[in-house]
Amino acid sequence: MPASRLGILTAGGDCAGLNAVIRGFVFAAAARGLEVVGFPEGYEGLLHPAGARLLTPSNTLGIEATGGSILGATNKGRFQTRRGPAGQTILPEPLVRAARQALEQNRVGALVVLGGDGSLRTALQLARSGVPVIGVPKTIDNDLDSTDVTFGFDTAVTRIAEAVANLRTTAESHRRILVLEVMGRHTGWLALHGAVAGGAEIALLPEFPFDGDRLARFIKESERRGQRSLVAVVAEGARAKAGRQIRRQTSTGDSRLGGIGTYVESLIAARTGRETRSCVLGHLQRGGAPGAFDRVIGQQFGVRAVELAADGMFGRMVSYRFGSVTDVALADAVNRTRTVSEESQILRHARALGIFLGE
Repeated sequence: MPASRLGILTAGGDCAGLNAVIRGFVFAAAARGLEVVGFPEGYEGLLHPAGARLLTPSNTLGIEATGGSILGATNKGRFQTRRGPAGQTILPEPLVRAARQALEQNRVGALVVLGGDGSLRTALQLARSGVPVIGVPKTIDNDLDSTDVTFGFDTAVTRIAEAVANLRTTAESHRRILVLEVMGRHTGWLALHGAVAGGAEIALLPEFPFDGDRLARFIKESERRGQRSLVAVVAEGARAKAGRQIRRQTSTGDSRLGGIGTYVESLIAARTGRETRSCVLGHLQRGGAPGAFDRVIGQQFGVRAVELAADGMFGRMVSYRFGSVTDVALADAVNRTRTVSEESQILRHARALGIFLGE
């Protein structure tokens, strides 16, 4: 057995299903006689190895139904890769040493990282430095190229669909157009699936810059057909053909994507004369209990991670392809964004449903 004690951490932003993965990992490890150590606050926990704690079936019982992460997570830590002179990704050597020391101090033979593309890039650098690492894909954006599904996505889509349904009632009552801004910096999977699931008429995606004039015509034509209300789902990274992505200043002084919903609201009101309102779903997409699908696939991912560790298959990432849980090389999984394209079946079906996509 290559490793008798396994480590696990949750890096990057939180999402529904993290605890399901942890639960599946712990229970599967225990069945093989392996111990599990959880490092708190993502990669930052490797800088404070004394804070690691033993995870057992008894202290993880029932967590698959809860949101967030019992280990905590951070996307603002010191474990950040940087670009080398040749453009390659580099993790500073002091951080690699700190990771090795943390694992040695806790007698951990392999580390499982739950994270998105950025966190898995760090995991890949650790793996290339000789640290035994296994990745588990985590992002509600569902934009990792080497897996068909990431846990947390299904629950986030459900949140969006529920929000669309709730907005519909007030939109119908007041003959309004309501714009819902959702997450999605570079890809529109959330907005597109959420629009289809919720029955929205408009979905604006980062992959397809929208034409304001055509959007206005679509709304006017809908009004002529007697439609009282419209709901638009807009990804935060969407932009008009003649413009750029919209950013806003946060309370900490950072600049991040946000504000496209308000922009679209103003555009629609100005060009159609229709009463329009916008709202931002924000972190409501990330939080709360995971749905059944994410509880199931999360635990399956945890089980597969244990199998990989038990077989000494490090430098791999758990993956879901063609209906089965499998794995791929970490090097083949990171830095490859899966975007909505003309070949995407869901895009073609959205058009067939009459959803306006900004074109």
